[in-house]
Amino acid sequence: MTENPQSGSGDPNVPPAAPPPYGQQPPPYGQQPPPYGQQPPPYGQPPQYGQQPPQYGQAPQYGAPPGAAPVSDSDRKMWAMLAHLGGIILGFIAPLIVWAIYKDRDQFLKDQSTEALNFQITVLIGYLAAVILTAATLHLLGFLPYLIWVGNLVFCIIAGMAANRGEAYRYPFALRLVK
Repeated sequence: MTENPQSGSGDPNVPPAAPPPYGQQPPPYGQQPPPYGQQPPPYGQPPQYGQQPPQYGQAPQYGAPPGAAPVSDSDRKMWAMLAHLGGIILGFIAPLIVWAIYKDRDQFLKDQSTEALNFQITVLIGYLAAVILTAATLHLLGFLPYLIWVGNLVFCIIAGMAANRGEAYRYPFALRLVK
């Protein structure tokens, strides 16, 4: 029986080990090669694969968070306006998306999207209460959901136009649930 020179074992059933890429030395005896995408340590030196792994409950640090670039003034006004006006059609979803994307990038956008999100949550609670009251009074208070819709429309347009001018807008009534 002949020994396979690449596998290092005398078993012909063991597949041969892949040779190292051109220009690289094989890992020292008893050590595993580094994972794909990492460079092996220089020949003769112990492996140094970087930082210690994160402790339990801590996120690994990969540098600056994604999207850390500053927001231009025109983008700031546009996204603040969309956070307010998006609530007319999408409810709390539109300001929630703007808040989630821009809360760490721009203080004005964080403030305005938080304000719009709080107002839309208040409107949702108002809708639910109006529907329950409408059903409980056998449609005697059936105008309440429409009244809430008109109020939402008016206040969202006022807030959107103020945000488009770069002014911070505060709704006259809103539960401040999100900070």
